[in-house]
Amino acid sequence: MALRHAVLAALLDGESSGYQLAKTFDLGVANFWHALPQQLYLELTKLEKAGLVEGRQVIQESRPPKRLFTITEEGLEELARFAETTAKPSFIRDDLLVKVQAVDSAPMGPVIEQLDDRAAMAAAKIDIFERFLRRLRGDLDEDTFLSTADRVGPYLTCLRGLRFEQETAEWCARTAAALRSRQTRRAEGGLSPREA
Repeated sequence: MALRHAVLAALLDGESSGYQLAKTFDLGVANFWHALPQQLYLELTKLEKAGLVEGRQVIQESRPPKRLFTITEEGLEELARFAETTAKPSFIRDDLLVKVQAVDSAPMGPVIEQLDDRAAMAAAKIDIFERFLRRLRGDLDEDTFLSTADRVGPYLTCLRGLRFEQETAEWCARTAAALRSRQTRRAEGGLSPREA
């Protein structure tokens, strides 16, 4: 998937400035596609040149002018073409997993600390996702929302982000506990450094 498709999908919610789009990415899109604000601004320029989005300048009284972008018919057609392509399998690429893989021949303490930090970050994201999901569905229960809402894509991708963070928090906590146990056994002489 190219960043262009993630930007086009984010613009389905309506007109947006680059700044608003960056905030949208931070909350609703970052769980499946990470992009820095500079990348988003560059992509918006490319999309506008390609005719997939349309920009207009808005004059503000106490601030510099801003540009607002909307998806065009060509942009919608590009998303439709993209939706018809076969999705590539996803994969994990994570430095922390490499550190856990090598933990038997390295000090455990720093890895345990990083696992604790990652679990805390995941817990914070879980809270954000849960609040965002509640805001999206309002007074409706999830099944009613999913069967009656005009748009469910943002909700469904947020659900995936929530599950990912829940699994991350659980895995980090379990892995840190296992390593702490091994670290204690090593300190008590129950495991040789090679076994620990």
